[in-house]
Amino acid sequence: MSVLLETSLGDIVIDLLVDESPKACENFLKLCKVKYYNFSPVHSVQKNFTFQTGDPIGPDSSESDGGSSIWGLLQGPSQRTFPLQLPPKLKHDERGTVSMATVPSPNDPDLRIAASQFIITLGDNLDYLDGKAVIFGKVVEGFDVLEKVNEAFIDDRGRPLKDIRIRHTVILDDPFEDPEGLVEPPESPVPSKAQLATVRIADDEDLDDDIDEESMERLRREREARAQALTLEMVGDLPFAEVKPPENVLFVCKLNPVTQDEDLNLIFSRFGPILSCEVIRDKRTGDSLQYAFIEFENQKDCEQAYFKMQGVLIDDHRIHVDFSQSVSKLSESWRNATITKRSSQRGGFGGVAGLEKKRQYRATENTRQRDDDYHMVFDKNAPRAKSGRDERSLSRSPPRKPQRERRVSRSPRRDSYRNRYRDRSYSRSPPRRDSYGDRDRRYNDNERRRDRRDDDRYRERRRR
Repeated sequence: MSVLLETSLGDIVIDLLVDESPKACENFLKLCKVKYYNFSPVHSVQKNFTFQTGDPIGPDSSESDGGSSIWGLLQGPSQRTFPLQLPPKLKHDERGTVSMATVPSPNDPDLRIAASQFIITLGDNLDYLDGKAVIFGKVVEGFDVLEKVNEAFIDDRGRPLKDIRIRHTVILDDPFEDPEGLVEPPESPVPSKAQLATVRIADDEDLDDDIDEESMERLRREREARAQALTLEMVGDLPFAEVKPPENVLFVCKLNPVTQDEDLNLIFSRFGPILSCEVIRDKRTGDSLQYAFIEFENQKDCEQAYFKMQGVLIDDHRIHVDFSQSVSKLSESWRNATITKRSSQRGGFGGVAGLEKKRQYRATENTRQRDDDYHMVFDKNAPRAKSGRDERSLSRSPPRKPQRERRVSRSPRRDSYRNRYRDRSYSRSPPRRDSYGDRDRRYNDNERRRDRRDDDRYRERRRR
């Protein structure tokens, strides 16, 4: 019971431990039989420890689901994973030990959940993996391939800079019966688009033997940049993937917010004719975002401005200049054609004139909205807000405290003295303790007696 893995670095022969791990061996054999592992990348390489493979797309792709078991391929996604028991007698004590990559089962702590990915050890006595990965095989041939994987250049995530992939699988002996619905393909399938999109540096690409790690990293970044440009072309952000930014457009940043388009046009026009000069502003507020694009008529004028205007002081700000990386100028005709087509379908403005009309319309709407907000806040006749507060609540001065109503009695003289002493009681200064206060108090007592006598006389006259 053995399987031959043909990789881009050589062949590896694995003997399967059918008696100790029958379930894992059956899953591995049937996946090899349907060519599920073809073009699977090697990833998570840890020197002198392990490397992992078995996912046809790889963990770096957003389309990857981590792989599927043979029962998940035949019966549906609900059977994508399956439980395994840890063989107690098997240990990761030898180099080339093959085990299934598993996670703990949420229902039973003694079980592990596996799918299609497997691990091959690159060192001896790795007891750290005991109880975490289910062993189902041993490498008997191809240790030189394991050494090449161990010495491969990798990035910070353990992915080899030059792809290492499984090209083909050959079953040397299979003791298990095929499950219902399994159909063996007559030949190896062609890699899918999702698999081809994960290629960094192809495994069959010829590279110089003396190439260093920096050159390998540069090649990888160029390959990723081309793949990203192709993605932007597919979503419609770029007219075509091989587009390059214009060489006559200058990018200026770190501007003062008060700097206007006319100011930059006047300053940079001494280097040559300028086709356009635009300070980028916020669409809602109209405030400057402190960077601009200047398009020169000639490329040499743009280069001269780049060398002369670096760090120049404009409106108390030292600017920074660089060549533009935007392709909006090159794709203007393509973009206008797209806008015209979409606008005609929606019944809106189209073309360059349509864009200008849109800007004017938005500016008018923003101004009108600000005026409406102003009148809504400061107009005295405006309706109440939803919170129940009127315009007085938005003013800076607090509302005046309502005055206390004065009581009216039958005696005007008593009211005058009563109001005077009431006001004195509400004053902030303490009451005066002098002869005037005592005299007023005595006079008040006399008045109170006189008023009481007048009241008695009034009541007696009413009785009569």
